[in-house]
Amino acid sequence: MYWENIKGYSDEVFRRLTGVSKKTFSHMVKAIMQHDKKIITKKGNHRSRPYKLCIEDQILMMLMYYREYRTFFHIGETYGLHESNVGKNIRRVETILSKSKKFELPGKKKLSGTNHQYEVIIVDATESPIKRPKKTAPLLFRQKEEAHNKNTGCN
Repeated sequence: MYWENIKGYSDEVFRRLTGVSKKTFSHMVKAIMQHDKKIITKKGNHRSRPYKLCIEDQILMMLMYYREYRTFFHIGETYGLHESNVGKNIRRVETILSKSKKFELPGKKKLSGTNHQYEVIIVDATESPIKRPKKTAPLLFRQKEEAHNKNTGCN
């Protein structure tokens, strides 16, 4: 999924595809651009290397990783990057976005102080033993079958 291919999608389809609305996505792009401008002004007018992907594609790569649980290898094949570069890009984008404080989820204290009622569903996913036949059971079955065939005259 490349930015050039999906930028014309409606907000509903865009949200289904990426997990965020177009408005949130544009805020993410602005946060990354502001961070990059700060870095450039600190270090001067040069950066070590220009990025192969535009900022939008870098954010889409991170969203793809979180939304679809794809491996770095598969994402790298999609974008034409090595998996180590995919990991570096995703880490870079998520650190910048987490430092911007605009994209944080509310903490436990903030949620517990509200008057909202939450419905909790608990799923019992404990391990339960499965009855399996013993290793000798097929041998016993064959012996009983052979004895039955001898008695009835079947081959």
